[in-house]
Amino acid sequence: MSKLINDSGLSFNEKLLSGALINGKWLPGSAGRFTAYDPHTGKALHEVGRCNGSDVDEAVEAAKKAFSSWSQTSVQTRAKILRKMHELFKDRAEVMAQMVTKEVGKPIMAAREETFEYSGPSYSKAAEEILRYRGSSLPSTQEKTTNKRLVLTHRPLGVVAVISPFNFPTDISSIAIAHAAAAGNTIVWKPTEYCPVACAMVAELFEEAGFPPGVINLIQGFGDVGAHLVRNEDVKGVFFTGSTKTGEDIARANPLRPMLLELGGDGPQIVLEDADIDRAVQAAVIGAFYYSGQVCTSSERVFVHEAVYDEFVTKFKAATAALKVGDPSDPSNDMGPLCNPAVLERAQTHVEDMRSKGAIIDQYGPQEGLYFPATIVTGLTREMIKGKGESFAPLALVLKIASAEEAVEIANESELGLVASLWSKDLAKAWRIAEALPHGSVNINETSNYWDQLAPFGGAGKSGVGRELSHWFLDSFTEPKLIVFDLGGPEDDRRIEGGW
Repeated sequence: MSKLINDSGLSFNEKLLSGALINGKWLPGSAGRFTAYDPHTGKALHEVGRCNGSDVDEAVEAAKKAFSSWSQTSVQTRAKILRKMHELFKDRAEVMAQMVTKEVGKPIMAAREETFEYSGPSYSKAAEEILRYRGSSLPSTQEKTTNKRLVLTHRPLGVVAVISPFNFPTDISSIAIAHAAAAGNTIVWKPTEYCPVACAMVAELFEEAGFPPGVINLIQGFGDVGAHLVRNEDVKGVFFTGSTKTGEDIARANPLRPMLLELGGDGPQIVLEDADIDRAVQAAVIGAFYYSGQVCTSSERVFVHEAVYDEFVTKFKAATAALKVGDPSDPSNDMGPLCNPAVLERAQTHVEDMRSKGAIIDQYGPQEGLYFPATIVTGLTREMIKGKGESFAPLALVLKIASAEEAVEIANESELGLVASLWSKDLAKAWRIAEALPHGSVNINETSNYWDQLAPFGGAGKSGVGRELSHWFLDSFTEPKLIVFDLGGPEDDRRIEGGW
């Protein structure tokens, strides 16, 4: 049955508040309930079942039992189910987008982009990837023989833990779930506690799409649930997107298990003296203030050559002042609130730290409740931003630089290295600088908040381990398996004589 819950304004099946989907059944969480709030109004939206360690273990056991048959299911069958998921997603994408906006304060246009363009298509993309995921036949090089045949295949890991964040709650989780399941793994998914119902809406589609019970399981709750999940010995692989600190904790708990960790980032966007300033300014607005800066690819640090610094800052402030900030459900607004008090507190702390060091703070927009203004910080020195880390807020630290070499030096001082943005009309110079930057991706004459859904995504340093999207995700959650045949025939010459 469908029911209107509190003042959310959205109708959904009340079972989605249960707290767990285990072995195809919606079950109440064993640790009581928790409340999800609307970041725009601060009001309670709904109460959701909260899971504990026993629920986690039950979900892992269900996934473990389902693995045997699911891993033996033909790739054609898996692809058909994944395509069906995409079709079902299209019908629910709008209400999911509205729920994402309600639960995490994401502007509705960005939420629609997430559900329509990213989340749903992830399942079809995974279907096509698994149909085209190839092994290989290797030559025999160790002995002088024609009898050997070396075949490289891939096998699924088993139970994969998926722990997903609040900023792209249906997208990042769908990428992981779709590709892990496509490869033949089974899944236990712990979504963010800030967006429980939108994520449960995704889980509601699994049965109708044709996933057998236990293949994908959902457990709601807080960090203790995720911590218990990654420590369960029957979990054979871990996908996590979130903070660097939590990623480090997961890595310590899983020293011998495959992991894909997509963690924090802090830009930078580098604007050189020959850049197209108007385009670079627009890229900085998107890079720093898209979804109120709550994006790991945000260009939080902006390094601008001294020759164009004044022009850039003047135009950047004007463009930022023109942003519309308010109710995220209003399509005309560019920015909404921050997701939760912890993000707000970190933003306030970082800004006050810059202010105390003598930086100039310009802010545009309201500062009340969970709303934090778009903030441009100038008058900075290199030492002020060293080791600052990720703010995950609408914050742009604009630093004057004397050369591209200086920009690369400063970029290398950060422990984070996810995405950098570089602006120059000299593509030969841009190529060399991109090679010198310690980042998983470098976007030339493009905002840092650009990514391609069929290209590898991931960071260097403390920004993560591994690469997601497309076949890179399949590589992360399968194990290469070499099968060696000796076909018999002429007597082997077993003397070691490599073919190299």
